[in-house]
Amino acid sequence: METEKNIQALDPVNLGVPLFSVLIIWIVYWAEVKFNFSLNYLGVSPHSFVGLRGVIFSPLIHGSIEHLYSNTIPLFLLTLALFYFYRKLAFKVFLMGWLLSGLLTWLMGEEGSHHIGASGLIYVFASFLFFKGIWSKHYRLMSLSFIVVFLYGSLVWGVLPGVPGISWEGHLAGFIAGLLLALFYRNVIVVEKKKYEWEKESYLEEEDEFMKHFDENGNFIPTSELYPETEEENSTQSDSSDIKLKIIYSFKAKENKE
Repeated sequence: METEKNIQALDPVNLGVPLFSVLIIWIVYWAEVKFNFSLNYLGVSPHSFVGLRGVIFSPLIHGSIEHLYSNTIPLFLLTLALFYFYRKLAFKVFLMGWLLSGLLTWLMGEEGSHHIGASGLIYVFASFLFFKGIWSKHYRLMSLSFIVVFLYGSLVWGVLPGVPGISWEGHLAGFIAGLLLALFYRNVIVVEKKKYEWEKESYLEEEDEFMKHFDENGNFIPTSELYPETEEENSTQSDSSDIKLKIIYSFKAKENKE
């Protein structure tokens, strides 16, 4: 079983990757508007060999400012949560989720359709954070799972067909990819459980100062009975501290010399 260190602090990488992810999709859209061209043809085209290029490029491309804006905030927050709480898994989940969601979209999508946008990646992160947190059985990661549900629980409706122009196949592909990654990394410990002294292999009950105060029947043994010599020494010190010293000063008159 692979073991990871405790949850990392918010270092430049944890914050930098989410910021860069958002920045790059805005730069791509700005370039399209500024120079009046479209990159929609680089989206995922299911069942087409050429359409496989969309596995790489589709998350960077958005069809409108509304489409871009709707993906910006969840992409930033979920990427930030991924890199903050799952630091050493984050890059693996990010890259594998990117590729796997694109490939699943290519397989499941309707032939002749075009799929663009970062929403598939958003579903990857939301799905991974939820399932991995639940399976971790750690209070902090489970709390994160419930926060994801509270904020983005409505995303589940996006995996169902019915809304024209919405890539439900891309959403479903992202959800499945996140689930598979959470299952794949299910046994990876991201937060080490604190071990108390009595849980360690080196623990010896007979050397435990607290346990020495109980006999074999569980009866409490006062310190005075457990360490009588210490109690006697403390008593002697206490008695000696009660001794009062009496100091007597005598003054001798100074003789005058003629």
